[in-house]
Amino acid sequence: MLQFYFFLRLLKDSFRDLIPIILVILFFQLAIIQAVPEGWVNTALGLGIVAIGLAIFLQGLEIGVFPIGESLAKDFAKSGHVIWILIFGFLIGFGTTIAEPALAVIADKAASISSGRIDSNILRLVVALSVGFAILLGVYRIIKGHPIHYYIIIGYILVVGITFFAPKEIIGLAYDLGGVTTSTVTVPLVAALGIGLASSIKERNPVIDGFGLIAFASLTPMIFVQIYGIYVYNFGEVKEVAQVVVQATVSSNATISVNSVVSGILAVIRDVIPILLIILFFQYIVLKKSIEKPKTVFLGFGLVIIGLYSFILGLEMGLFSLGETMAYQLTKGNSVFIIYAFAFAIGFSTTMAEPALMAIAKKAKEISDGKVNDFVLRLFVALGVAIGIALGAFRIV
Repeated sequence: MLQFYFFLRLLKDSFRDLIPIILVILFFQLAIIQAVPEGWVNTALGLGIVAIGLAIFLQGLEIGVFPIGESLAKDFAKSGHVIWILIFGFLIGFGTTIAEPALAVIADKAASISSGRIDSNILRLVVALSVGFAILLGVYRIIKGHPIHYYIIIGYILVVGITFFAPKEIIGLAYDLGGVTTSTVTVPLVAALGIGLASSIKERNPVIDGFGLIAFASLTPMIFVQIYGIYVYNFGEVKEVAQVVVQATVSSNATISVNSVVSGILAVIRDVIPILLIILFFQYIVLKKSIEKPKTVFLGFGLVIIGLYSFILGLEMGLFSLGETMAYQLTKGNSVFIIYAFAFAIGFSTTMAEPALMAIAKKAKEISDGKVNDFVLRLFVALGVAIGIALGAFRIV
Protein backbone atom coordinates (compact mmCIF):
# COMPACT_ATOMS: atom_id res chain seq x y z
CA MET A 1 0.00 0.00 0.00
CA LEU A 2 2.88 2.33 0.83
CA GLN A 3 4.44 1.65 -2.59
CA PHE A 4 1.09 2.44 -4.24
CA TYR A 5 0.89 5.86 -2.56
CA PHE A 6 4.52 6.47 -3.53
CA PHE A 7 3.65 5.66 -7.15
CA LEU A 8 0.68 8.06 -7.07
CA ARG A 9 2.99 10.83 -5.85
CA LEU A 10 5.47 10.03 -8.63
CA LEU A 11 2.63 10.06 -11.15
CA LYS A 12 1.46 13.49 -9.96
CA ASP A 13 5.04 14.81 -10.23
CA SER A 14 5.39 13.33 -13.73
CA PHE A 15 2.29 15.10 -15.01
CA ARG A 16 3.53 18.33 -13.40
CA ASP A 17 6.87 17.94 -15.20
CA LEU A 18 5.16 17.55 -18.58
CA ILE A 19 3.28 20.85 -18.24
CA PRO A 20 6.21 22.91 -19.72
CA ILE A 21 6.25 20.67 -22.85
CA ILE A 22 2.47 21.05 -23.25
CA LEU A 23 2.67 24.84 -22.86
CA VAL A 24 5.50 25.10 -25.42
CA ILE A 25 3.55 23.01 -27.95
CA LEU A 26 0.33 24.98 -27.42
CA PHE A 27 2.03 28.39 -27.63
CA PHE A 28 4.09 27.79 -30.77
CA GLN A 29 1.43 25.72 -32.52
CA LEU A 30 -1.51 28.06 -31.87
CA ALA A 31 0.12 31.50 -31.47
CA ILE A 32 3.00 31.31 -33.97
CA ILE A 33 2.09 28.63 -36.55
CA GLN A 34 -1.63 29.32 -35.99
CA ALA A 35 -2.88 25.86 -36.89
CA VAL A 36 -4.31 22.92 -34.98
CA PRO A 37 -1.87 20.00 -35.47
CA GLU A 38 -2.99 16.82 -37.16
CA GLY A 39 -3.24 13.85 -34.83
CA TRP A 40 -3.46 15.98 -31.70
CA VAL A 41 -5.48 13.24 -29.96
CA ASN A 42 -2.58 10.79 -30.44
CA THR A 43 -0.16 13.39 -29.10
CA ALA A 44 -2.29 14.03 -26.01
CA LEU A 45 -2.58 10.28 -25.38
CA GLY A 46 1.17 9.91 -25.90
CA LEU A 47 1.88 12.59 -23.29
CA GLY A 48 -0.27 10.68 -20.80
CA ILE A 49 1.66 7.47 -21.51
CA VAL A 50 4.97 9.37 -21.10
CA ALA A 51 3.86 10.55 -17.64
CA ILE A 52 2.83 7.05 -16.56
CA GLY A 53 6.07 5.61 -17.96
CA LEU A 54 8.14 8.15 -16.05
CA ALA A 55 6.42 7.26 -12.78
CA ILE A 56 6.91 3.50 -13.34
CA PHE A 57 10.56 4.06 -14.32
CA LEU A 58 11.31 6.12 -11.19
CA GLN A 59 9.60 3.59 -8.92
CA GLY A 60 11.71 0.82 -10.51
CA LEU A 61 14.87 2.81 -9.85
CA GLU A 62 13.86 3.37 -6.23
CA ILE A 63 13.21 -0.28 -5.38
CA GLY A 64 15.70 -1.99 -7.72
CA VAL A 65 18.54 -0.05 -9.33
CA PHE A 66 19.50 2.35 -6.54
CA PRO A 67 19.58 -0.28 -3.74
CA ILE A 68 21.61 -2.83 -5.73
CA GLY A 69 24.09 -0.17 -6.92
CA GLU A 70 24.71 1.23 -3.44
CA SER A 71 24.80 -2.26 -1.90
CA LEU A 72 27.45 -3.43 -4.38
CA ALA A 73 29.56 -0.34 -3.74
CA LYS A 74 29.40 -0.80 0.04
CA ASP A 75 30.25 -4.51 -0.21
CA PHE A 76 33.25 -3.73 -2.43
CA ALA A 77 34.42 -1.02 0.00
CA LYS A 78 34.18 -3.44 2.94
CA SER A 79 35.97 -6.22 1.07
CA GLY A 80 38.91 -3.98 0.16
CA HIS A 81 38.99 -5.40 -3.39
CA VAL A 82 40.07 -2.20 -5.12
CA ILE A 83 41.03 -3.95 -8.35
CA TRP A 84 37.65 -5.68 -8.61
CA ILE A 85 35.66 -2.50 -8.09
CA LEU A 86 37.76 -0.78 -10.77
CA ILE A 87 37.05 -3.68 -13.13
CA PHE A 88 33.35 -3.49 -12.21
CA GLY A 89 33.28 0.23 -13.01
CA PHE A 90 35.00 -0.38 -16.34
CA LEU A 91 32.61 -3.18 -17.36
CA ILE A 92 29.51 -1.18 -16.41
CA GLY A 93 30.73 1.69 -18.59
CA PHE A 94 31.89 -0.51 -21.49
CA GLY A 95 29.04 -3.06 -21.45
CA THR A 96 26.22 -0.54 -21.40
CA THR A 97 27.76 1.80 -23.97
CA ILE A 98 28.61 -0.79 -26.61
CA ALA A 99 24.89 -1.73 -26.75
CA GLU A 100 23.58 1.86 -26.70
CA PRO A 101 21.15 2.26 -29.65
CA ALA A 102 21.82 6.00 -30.07
CA LEU A 103 25.56 5.31 -30.39
CA ALA A 104 24.93 2.64 -33.04
CA VAL A 105 22.82 5.06 -35.10
CA ILE A 106 25.41 7.86 -34.96
CA ALA A 107 28.29 5.46 -35.69
CA ASP A 108 26.51 4.16 -38.80
CA LYS A 109 25.81 7.71 -40.01
CA ALA A 110 29.43 8.74 -39.40
CA ALA A 111 30.71 5.73 -41.32
CA SER A 112 28.41 6.41 -44.28
CA ILE A 113 29.61 10.00 -44.80
CA SER A 114 33.33 9.55 -44.09
CA SER A 115 34.26 8.01 -47.46
CA GLY A 116 35.02 4.73 -45.73
CA ARG A 117 37.58 6.14 -43.31
CA ILE A 118 35.47 5.57 -40.18
CA ASP A 119 34.44 2.01 -39.35
CA SER A 120 31.18 2.05 -37.34
CA ASN A 121 32.12 -0.98 -35.20
CA ILE A 122 35.56 0.40 -34.38
CA LEU A 123 34.03 3.79 -33.55
CA ARG A 124 31.57 2.17 -31.13
CA LEU A 125 34.42 0.20 -29.59
CA VAL A 126 36.50 3.38 -29.14
CA VAL A 127 33.58 5.15 -27.44
CA ALA A 128 32.74 2.17 -25.21
CA LEU A 129 36.38 1.83 -24.13
CA SER A 130 36.51 5.55 -23.34
CA VAL A 131 33.36 5.36 -21.18
CA GLY A 132 34.67 2.26 -19.39
CA PHE A 133 37.93 4.09 -18.71
CA ALA A 134 35.94 7.12 -17.50
CA ILE A 135 33.97 5.15 -14.89
CA LEU A 136 37.17 3.37 -13.80
CA LEU A 137 38.91 6.74 -13.41
CA GLY A 138 35.94 8.17 -11.51
CA VAL A 139 35.88 5.23 -9.09
CA TYR A 140 39.65 5.58 -8.56
CA ARG A 141 39.16 9.29 -7.77
CA ILE A 142 36.54 8.48 -5.12
CA ILE A 143 38.79 5.85 -3.52
CA LYS A 144 41.73 8.26 -3.39
CA GLY A 145 39.60 11.29 -2.43
CA HIS A 146 41.04 13.56 -5.12
CA PRO A 147 39.11 16.81 -5.85
CA ILE A 148 37.01 16.32 -8.97
CA HIS A 149 37.68 19.75 -10.48
CA TYR A 150 41.36 18.92 -11.08
CA TYR A 151 40.35 15.96 -13.24
CA ILE A 152 37.68 17.94 -15.10
CA ILE A 153 40.00 20.90 -15.79
CA ILE A 154 42.77 18.62 -17.07
CA GLY A 155 40.22 16.70 -19.16
CA TYR A 156 38.86 19.78 -20.90
CA ILE A 157 42.37 21.12 -21.48
CA LEU A 158 43.07 17.82 -23.29
CA VAL A 159 39.80 18.11 -25.27
CA VAL A 160 40.63 21.64 -26.41
CA GLY A 161 44.29 20.83 -27.04
CA ILE A 162 43.53 17.81 -29.22
CA THR A 163 40.90 19.82 -31.12
CA PHE A 164 43.68 21.95 -32.65
CA PHE A 165 45.18 18.81 -34.25
CA ALA A 166 41.98 16.90 -35.02
CA PRO A 167 40.52 17.02 -38.57
CA LYS A 168 37.48 19.29 -38.76
CA GLU A 169 35.33 16.38 -39.97
CA ILE A 170 35.70 14.58 -36.62
CA ILE A 171 35.37 17.45 -34.10
CA GLY A 172 31.58 17.83 -34.11
CA LEU A 173 31.13 14.04 -34.08
CA ALA A 174 33.48 13.68 -31.09
CA TYR A 175 31.66 16.39 -29.15
CA ASP A 176 28.25 14.87 -29.93
CA LEU A 177 29.37 11.40 -28.84
CA GLY A 178 30.10 12.86 -25.41
CA GLY A 179 26.36 13.32 -25.03
CA VAL A 180 25.00 9.94 -26.17
CA THR A 181 27.22 7.58 -24.23
CA THR A 182 25.23 7.24 -21.02
CA SER A 183 21.88 5.49 -21.22
CA THR A 184 18.90 6.23 -19.00
CA VAL A 185 19.52 3.11 -16.89
CA THR A 186 23.31 3.51 -16.70
CA VAL A 187 23.16 7.03 -15.23
CA PRO A 188 21.18 6.10 -12.08
CA LEU A 189 23.21 2.93 -11.52
CA VAL A 190 26.55 4.74 -11.89
CA ALA A 191 25.31 7.51 -9.59
CA ALA A 192 24.28 4.90 -7.00
CA LEU A 193 27.71 3.26 -7.35
CA GLY A 194 29.55 6.54 -6.71
CA ILE A 195 27.34 7.57 -3.79
CA GLY A 196 27.46 4.11 -2.20
CA LEU A 197 31.25 4.04 -2.48
CA ALA A 198 31.68 7.54 -1.06
CA SER A 199 29.32 6.69 1.82
CA SER A 200 31.31 3.58 2.74
CA ILE A 201 34.85 5.01 2.77
CA LYS A 202 36.02 6.96 5.79
CA GLU A 203 36.62 10.69 5.29
CA ARG A 204 34.54 10.70 2.10
CA ASN A 205 31.45 12.86 1.71
CA PRO A 206 28.81 11.42 -0.65
CA VAL A 207 27.72 14.93 -1.71
CA ILE A 208 31.29 16.02 -2.53
CA ASP A 209 32.83 12.73 -3.65
CA GLY A 210 29.82 10.65 -4.78
CA PHE A 211 28.95 12.55 -7.95
CA GLY A 212 31.11 13.16 -11.02
CA LEU A 213 31.26 9.74 -12.68
CA ILE A 214 28.84 10.81 -15.41
CA ALA A 215 30.96 13.92 -16.11
CA PHE A 216 33.94 11.68 -16.91
CA ALA A 217 31.73 9.47 -19.12
CA SER A 218 30.79 12.52 -21.20
CA LEU A 219 34.32 13.91 -21.31
CA THR A 220 36.54 10.98 -22.32
CA PRO A 221 34.74 10.12 -25.62
CA MET A 222 35.59 13.62 -26.90
CA ILE A 223 39.28 12.86 -26.33
CA PHE A 224 39.33 9.25 -27.57
CA VAL A 225 37.23 9.90 -30.71
CA GLN A 226 39.36 12.89 -31.75
CA ILE A 227 42.52 10.76 -31.40
CA TYR A 228 40.82 8.06 -33.49
CA GLY A 229 39.88 10.72 -36.06
CA ILE A 230 43.44 12.00 -36.28
CA TYR A 231 44.56 8.46 -37.11
CA VAL A 232 41.86 7.58 -39.69
CA TYR A 233 41.98 10.89 -41.53
CA ASN A 234 45.78 10.73 -41.81
CA PHE A 235 46.26 7.02 -42.45
CA GLY A 236 42.82 5.62 -43.35
CA GLU A 237 41.99 4.62 -46.89
CA VAL A 238 39.38 6.57 -48.85
CA LYS A 239 36.72 4.41 -50.48
CA GLU A 240 34.08 5.17 -53.03
CA VAL A 241 30.77 5.31 -51.18
CA ALA A 242 27.29 6.41 -52.19
CA GLN A 243 26.59 10.09 -51.72
CA VAL A 244 24.45 10.63 -48.63
CA VAL A 245 21.66 13.13 -49.20
CA VAL A 246 20.24 14.69 -46.05
CA GLN A 247 16.75 16.10 -46.41
CA ALA A 248 14.46 17.74 -43.89
CA THR A 249 11.75 15.17 -43.43
CA VAL A 250 9.18 14.52 -40.75
CA SER A 251 8.75 11.09 -39.22
CA SER A 252 5.30 9.56 -39.04
CA ASN A 253 3.45 8.66 -35.85
CA ALA A 254 4.14 5.22 -34.44
CA THR A 255 1.53 2.57 -35.15
CA ILE A 256 0.83 0.35 -32.16
CA SER A 257 0.52 -3.38 -32.76
CA VAL A 258 1.32 -6.54 -30.85
CA ASN A 259 4.53 -6.98 -32.87
CA SER A 260 5.67 -3.38 -32.31
CA VAL A 261 5.04 -3.63 -28.54
CA VAL A 262 6.90 -6.94 -28.25
CA SER A 263 9.86 -5.72 -30.37
CA GLY A 264 9.97 -2.44 -28.40
CA ILE A 265 10.05 -4.19 -25.04
CA LEU A 266 12.69 -6.65 -26.32
CA ALA A 267 14.84 -3.70 -27.47
CA VAL A 268 14.71 -2.17 -23.98
CA ILE A 269 15.46 -5.56 -22.37
CA ARG A 270 18.49 -5.88 -24.68
CA ASP A 271 19.83 -2.59 -23.30
CA VAL A 272 19.21 -3.54 -19.66
CA ILE A 273 20.41 -7.19 -19.77
CA PRO A 274 24.19 -6.37 -19.96
CA ILE A 275 23.89 -4.27 -16.79
CA LEU A 276 21.99 -7.03 -14.98
CA LEU A 277 24.48 -9.73 -16.06
CA ILE A 278 27.45 -7.66 -14.87
CA ILE A 279 25.73 -7.06 -11.51
CA LEU A 280 24.90 -10.77 -11.05
CA PHE A 281 28.45 -11.83 -11.95
CA PHE A 282 30.08 -9.52 -9.43
CA GLN A 283 27.44 -10.17 -6.76
CA TYR A 284 27.54 -13.98 -6.86
CA ILE A 285 30.95 -14.85 -8.38
CA VAL A 286 33.27 -12.09 -7.10
CA LEU A 287 31.67 -11.06 -3.80
CA LYS A 288 30.11 -14.53 -3.27
CA LYS A 289 27.08 -12.94 -1.66
CA SER A 290 23.40 -13.27 -2.46
CA ILE A 291 21.26 -10.24 -3.30
CA GLU A 292 19.11 -8.94 -0.46
CA LYS A 293 15.40 -9.05 -1.37
CA PRO A 294 16.07 -10.46 -4.87
CA LYS A 295 12.36 -10.46 -5.81
CA THR A 296 12.12 -6.74 -5.08
CA VAL A 297 15.32 -5.98 -7.04
CA PHE A 298 14.15 -7.95 -10.10
CA LEU A 299 10.72 -6.33 -9.82
CA GLY A 300 12.50 -2.96 -9.83
CA PHE A 301 14.39 -3.83 -13.02
CA GLY A 302 11.14 -5.07 -14.56
CA LEU A 303 9.44 -1.76 -13.75
CA VAL A 304 12.42 0.11 -15.24
CA ILE A 305 12.00 -1.84 -18.50
CA ILE A 306 8.21 -1.24 -18.63
CA GLY A 307 8.62 2.43 -17.67
CA LEU A 308 11.32 3.07 -20.26
CA TYR A 309 9.32 1.42 -23.02
CA SER A 310 6.19 3.37 -22.06
CA PHE A 311 8.20 6.60 -22.10
CA ILE A 312 9.58 5.86 -25.59
CA LEU A 313 6.18 4.71 -26.91
CA GLY A 314 4.50 7.88 -25.62
CA LEU A 315 7.07 10.03 -27.40
CA GLU A 316 6.60 8.12 -30.65
CA MET A 317 2.81 8.50 -30.50
CA GLY A 318 2.82 11.85 -32.18
CA LEU A 319 5.15 13.92 -30.01
CA PHE A 320 8.28 13.26 -32.11
CA SER A 321 6.55 13.97 -35.42
CA LEU A 322 4.75 17.02 -33.99
CA GLY A 323 8.03 18.48 -32.72
CA GLU A 324 9.73 17.84 -36.08
CA THR A 325 6.80 19.39 -37.97
CA MET A 326 6.85 22.49 -35.76
CA ALA A 327 10.62 22.88 -36.13
CA TYR A 328 10.37 22.47 -39.92
CA GLN A 329 7.59 25.05 -40.19
CA LEU A 330 9.39 27.54 -37.94
CA THR A 331 12.66 27.28 -39.91
CA LYS A 332 10.75 28.16 -43.10
CA GLY A 333 9.51 31.38 -41.49
CA ASN A 334 11.03 34.84 -41.73
CA SER A 335 12.16 35.35 -38.12
CA VAL A 336 15.29 33.64 -36.80
CA PHE A 337 14.43 34.87 -33.31
CA ILE A 338 11.39 32.58 -33.27
CA ILE A 339 13.74 29.68 -34.06
CA TYR A 340 15.97 30.63 -31.12
CA ALA A 341 12.93 30.96 -28.84
CA PHE A 342 11.65 27.54 -29.95
CA ALA A 343 15.09 25.96 -29.41
CA PHE A 344 15.28 27.49 -25.92
CA ALA A 345 11.74 26.40 -24.99
CA ILE A 346 12.13 22.84 -26.32
CA GLY A 347 15.51 22.47 -24.56
CA PHE A 348 14.01 23.63 -21.27
CA SER A 349 10.77 21.64 -21.38
CA THR A 350 12.24 18.32 -22.52
CA THR A 351 15.08 18.50 -19.99
CA MET A 352 12.60 19.03 -17.17
CA ALA A 353 11.02 15.68 -18.16
CA GLU A 354 14.33 13.78 -18.61
CA PRO A 355 14.21 10.52 -16.54
CA ALA A 356 17.96 10.35 -15.84
CA LEU A 357 17.99 13.96 -14.57
CA MET A 358 15.04 13.20 -12.28
CA ALA A 359 16.91 10.23 -10.84
CA ILE A 360 20.10 12.21 -10.20
CA ALA A 361 18.17 15.13 -8.67
CA LYS A 362 16.23 12.82 -6.33
CA LYS A 363 19.47 11.23 -5.15
CA ALA A 364 21.11 14.65 -4.65
CA LYS A 365 18.19 15.76 -2.46
CA GLU A 366 18.32 12.52 -0.46
CA ILE A 367 22.02 12.58 0.41
CA SER A 368 22.10 16.34 1.10
CA ASP A 369 19.34 16.01 3.74
CA GLY A 370 17.06 18.19 1.65
CA LYS A 371 19.52 21.09 1.28
CA VAL A 372 19.55 20.49 -2.48
CA ASN A 373 16.02 20.93 -3.79
CA ASP A 374 15.53 18.41 -6.60
CA PHE A 375 13.02 20.56 -8.51
CA VAL A 376 15.19 23.70 -8.35
CA LEU A 377 18.26 21.69 -9.36
CA ARG A 378 16.42 20.37 -12.43
CA LEU A 379 15.22 23.91 -13.16
CA PHE A 380 18.80 25.20 -13.33
CA VAL A 381 19.96 22.25 -15.46
CA ALA A 382 17.02 22.81 -17.84
CA LEU A 383 17.89 26.50 -18.14
CA GLY A 384 21.48 25.57 -18.96
CA VAL A 385 20.38 23.11 -21.64
CA ALA A 386 17.91 25.65 -23.07
CA ILE A 387 20.63 28.28 -23.40
CA GLY A 388 22.96 25.71 -24.94
CA ILE A 389 20.46 24.60 -27.59
CA ALA A 390 19.55 28.21 -28.41
CA LEU A 391 23.27 28.98 -28.86
CA GLY A 392 23.60 25.87 -31.03
CA ALA A 393 20.75 27.07 -33.25
CA PHE A 394 22.39 30.50 -33.44
CA ARG A 395 25.71 28.88 -34.49
CA ILE A 396 24.01 26.94 -37.28
CA VAL A 397 22.12 29.98 -38.55
